[in-house]
Amino acid sequence: MSTAAPPIEQHATMRVLLITAAAALGGFLFGYDTAVINGAVDAIRGEFGLSAVATGVAVSCALVGSAIGAWYAGPLADRFGRVSTMRVAAALLAISALGAGLAFGVWDLIFWRIVGGIGVGVASVIAPTYIAEVSPAHVRGRLGSMQQLAIVLGIFASLLADAWLANTAGGAAQPLWLGMDAWRWMFLVAVVPALIYGALVFGVPESPRHLVAKGRFEEAKRVLRDVLDLRNEGALDAKLADIRNSLRTEYVPRLSDLRGPRMGLLPIVWVGILLSVFQQFVGINVIFYYSSTLWHSVGFSESDAFSITVATSIVNVLVTLVAIALVDKVGRKPLLLVGSAGMAVTLGLMAVAFSHATGTGASLTLPGNWGPTALVAANLYVVFFGLSWGPMVWVLLGEMFPNRIRAIALAVAASAQWIANFVITATFPSLAEMGLTFAYGLYAAFAVISFVFVQRAVRETKGMELEAMTD
Repeated sequence: MSTAAPPIEQHATMRVLLITAAAALGGFLFGYDTAVINGAVDAIRGEFGLSAVATGVAVSCALVGSAIGAWYAGPLADRFGRVSTMRVAAALLAISALGAGLAFGVWDLIFWRIVGGIGVGVASVIAPTYIAEVSPAHVRGRLGSMQQLAIVLGIFASLLADAWLANTAGGAAQPLWLGMDAWRWMFLVAVVPALIYGALVFGVPESPRHLVAKGRFEEAKRVLRDVLDLRNEGALDAKLADIRNSLRTEYVPRLSDLRGPRMGLLPIVWVGILLSVFQQFVGINVIFYYSSTLWHSVGFSESDAFSITVATSIVNVLVTLVAIALVDKVGRKPLLLVGSAGMAVTLGLMAVAFSHATGTGASLTLPGNWGPTALVAANLYVVFFGLSWGPMVWVLLGEMFPNRIRAIALAVAASAQWIANFVITATFPSLAEMGLTFAYGLYAAFAVISFVFVQRAVRETKGMELEAMTD
């Protein structure tokens, strides 16, 4: 049994809300950096004369870096602290934005995108870990969902910036300021939020659980007092003792701690990995990385394609707000099940719509009402994803693992997510040439499988203390 202080004595203070918001800004950069390529794809393809395969690599290369960053974020966070690791992420994202915007060739661009990807991968692990560790249990789902809200706001900001810059220049491949093409400015403007993020994280306290793991008990006690508003010394001491017991601080967490009886890993680690993989295998980032190109290819003007993409990102933001309102009331698992079912239906409808397409490549068209049908289905798909698998996976990854392995297990799960993201993103141009019906039908099949997986393997964590999580 946990010896944690009763939940009724914990409160979500304004301080913890501000701390969470500052940490979640890493998610904003995560969203911006990964989606900014959407508006630049066609311009980059034309600038460097890329094939479909090379385009897929150029778009998805950042995800390789993200997998690397996510893999090492856990050990870095456990050794140097959550806050220091966030600062590293901010620096990498600022440097990569500058390098990508000034790239002189495709390999140069790929290098800087990989550097940025490492920063994104670090941010993807450290933000949910930190937020979960400073949040009171009864609002942890809502605060954890701020990570996803920040991600979708970053996606929205990047797509809005892409549209504005392209329209201002008269096209993404047209020169804008200082003689540089608009697509270059799409990358360069990310330097500003990266610097803001780096400045803000200097003002947040270290995670109390990391402080306890390092034996800094008085500092941990002060942070717990502030973020949980625990003024009863007995309850505060009990919470501190609970964390100390759960962490088993006699050793530093290692990858070997994740070993278990099922194919070499603990069952809970496999659940985290598969949650991450399914979040990507339903194809969500095809919408956010290639949607401008996709809508342009089926008859919409470049300007209209950008506008549609921005509208889709607004839908994503709005439904994420709904998810935040529901997560601690409805629970994580029911929302995931609803999302899987809805995505299966809408992806299936998109597959049917594109089965009626005529032409190929840039001359692809959808006759009659199939164009609007595909557009509505795509946005409904985003609704179901944004309500469920978008925020819920990050909430679960931040809270589902036992304290002693949380950061390193989350790093493994997040690495799996980025690898899955890379596979989907890199293969989409080739799959699209084979036929969009096949591509969206494949994603629909994964949505169906994800429903079965959640039903059988995912446990509800609503209202549970982090110290109550088990292997």
